[in-house]
Amino acid sequence: MPSTSETPLERVRHVRDSMPEGGMFEGKEWRVSPEPFPLDEAQVRTMEALGTAALAFQRACNRLYFESAEGGPHAWVARLLDQGKPERMVALGRQERWREEVPRVIRPDLILTETGLSITELDNLPGGIGLTGWLGETYAALGENIVGGASGMVEGFAKAYPGNDILVSRESQGYQPEMEWLNGRIREKGLPAGAVLNPWKLPPSELAGRDIYRFFELWDLDNVEHSAELLAMAEKGEVRITPPVKPFLEEKLWLGLFWSPALQEWWEQALTPEHLALLKQCIPYGWVLDPVKLPLHAEWPRLGIQSWEEMKKFGNKERELVIKISGWSEKSWGSRGVNIGHDLSTEGWAASIDEALAAFPTNPHLMQRFHRGRVIAHPVWDEAKQESVMMQGRVRLCPYYFVLGDEAKLSGVLATIVPADKKILHGMTDAMLVPCGVR
Repeated sequence: MPSTSETPLERVRHVRDSMPEGGMFEGKEWRVSPEPFPLDEAQVRTMEALGTAALAFQRACNRLYFESAEGGPHAWVARLLDQGKPERMVALGRQERWREEVPRVIRPDLILTETGLSITELDNLPGGIGLTGWLGETYAALGENIVGGASGMVEGFAKAYPGNDILVSRESQGYQPEMEWLNGRIREKGLPAGAVLNPWKLPPSELAGRDIYRFFELWDLDNVEHSAELLAMAEKGEVRITPPVKPFLEEKLWLGLFWSPALQEWWEQALTPEHLALLKQCIPYGWVLDPVKLPLHAEWPRLGIQSWEEMKKFGNKERELVIKISGWSEKSWGSRGVNIGHDLSTEGWAASIDEALAAFPTNPHLMQRFHRGRVIAHPVWDEAKQESVMMQGRVRLCPYYFVLGDEAKLSGVLATIVPADKKILHGMTDAMLVPCGVR
């Protein structure tokens, strides 16, 4: 990274002093680093290409769902993705008014491994937009070459959602400070901006004719005030909501369906060879944990087993697998609903399989190969020693892409660096949160 004249202490003070008075999240803290996380130019180019590939994949998923729902050759896909969802939500997902719409922000969760990048999730309603914008601005002021630029996140959001109001639910209220900061920065730049709103503070009629960025999960609608009225207005075109009301697009199952042998020909026709190759490079092999009984002459691909019962006997090395709930559940975000096979006892592993299979009718689960994050070293400020020390850790990279037409523009990358002994890479009090820079 480019060297600057500031000492580590001065840089850490700059970061802390730049924090808005209300913070970025309610009740959350992280460790401060004097440096952004360095990416080389090849890694940045891969991330840039991944944005376009992820957009093409999402559009293909949308098309496959509608083909399936309308009686196409893969009718089972829509049935699978609709399992456990209220009929009303299924109908809203198929609404003709927003049939072609896909989310205008895409954030993959990427694990930096020894061989490259591994996608653990494609998030269509990500937190961290304001945080990543603030971090980019703050470290850029120290002379760092930040991926996306100092204002990439602010300008990206403003272009993708010009003048949109941001509607934050109670469940998402912990993220309201970062959205307030983001909206304020958009206004300061003289770009079209709406307001940050809460559904319990205004009647839906006040939203008529407006564009709304929904910062709430569809599975949580019962706890979102006036949600029924708001959705009815959206159906009539009286209000425009984004990301679109498409529960099927918010399922992790798509990462398993990408590898389904029954769909390989479909994906090959729907995606360019370049996009397909990059996605195969980055998406870990996965399976839908379906309790269906296979014919005696068949087996689950790449596992060499004829039934899930056999998988319970896997040894520790064979259990380098992750089971996670797909969606439509309060357990479907963060590290909740995630079981790492080689972290569990034999009994615990068997129980996680049984639980996933039993939940299939209402909450299907995805299983993927576990790709271990590589150990890196990054400076962190040690408050007790009052100096910068090197921490051994593993890193999750979250690139943010804003969709403008057919382009998914890389506007910033958030790095979460956790101690090396952690297997689930997410925000915690002993983790660092830093922007990524180009070295």
